[in-house]
Amino acid sequence: MTEQPLPVGPADIDAAARVIAPFAIRTPLLSFPVLNERVGAKVFLKPEMLQRTGSFKFRGAFNKVSSIPQDRRGGGVVAFSSGNHAQGVAAAAKILDMQATIVMPSDAPLSKRERTKSYGAEVVLYDRDRDDREAIARGIAEKRGATLVKPYDDPFVIAGQGTAGREIADDMTALGIAPDIVVAPASGGGLIAGVATAVKSRYPQAQIVVAEPEAFDDHTRSLAVGHREPHPPAGRTICDALMALIPGEMTFAINSKLLARGVTASDVEVGAAVAFAYRELKLVVEPGGAVGLAALLAGRLDVAGRNVVIVLSGGNVDADLFAELVA
Repeated sequence: MTEQPLPVGPADIDAAARVIAPFAIRTPLLSFPVLNERVGAKVFLKPEMLQRTGSFKFRGAFNKVSSIPQDRRGGGVVAFSSGNHAQGVAAAAKILDMQATIVMPSDAPLSKRERTKSYGAEVVLYDRDRDDREAIARGIAEKRGATLVKPYDDPFVIAGQGTAGREIADDMTALGIAPDIVVAPASGGGLIAGVATAVKSRYPQAQIVVAEPEAFDDHTRSLAVGHREPHPPAGRTICDALMALIPGEMTFAINSKLLARGVTASDVEVGAAVAFAYRELKLVVEPGGAVGLAALLAGRLDVAGRNVVIVLSGGNVDADLFAELVA
């Protein structure tokens, strides 16, 4: 029986890189002696909070929105997101002169809601505990003839996110260093799926590890049992960007093949990582973006003497929460 090809391959990521190159920021790899010495490894951080809109999400959003045929752009786009995908889609739509409507949870950080509006998007709020955000978004899209831009289960989105992994592979090659472990966070799994696809195509021996908050560890659970497994229904975390209920269907088809394992970090550990990044590295990282760093600092990864890449996926943190965490 022939094994089915994965939904996204390296060629798709190469194509996405060409599409986004004039608009996205090529973020660097950063290494800090204070971090290397603390964990006993050579650590490289991929600072996606420096990306346009403050997170990696612009990559996938722009690749997807730009793929919409000209004759369908008049209806605009609709997305559902707690904030980072929202801003990515809104910014992409603005660049391409399209209208964007974003369905956001009412408890999303005010800073994310306001920044989404600043790109010209209409924001529709919903109750995270009672409403079906995808159903709301689909209803709006059907009524307006708009294109629904999913946050992760879309090949153009996954390929766009994979450009971050492509840059990691390019930069490590330029340094003459092979990555032993590459860590990225996951909500629905689009970023880690894209990163894994890009990195494993160049460095097949690299271990790709997904990092999640303890209360939303659906990828870690799913990898352990070999199928998509939701986390328990109750739960909250300061990692508001990582609160998907279950891995995406398309993303898990990739992640179940390419990921080595999952690790988790508690909210206390994530808060400590946010504070460490600010105090020691002078980087502003949102909690969801710092979960990989948190797992590293908490000793959840066996990194001694190894080359490690950690994706810091975003920096769109609420000002009051950030002040509390770094105080």
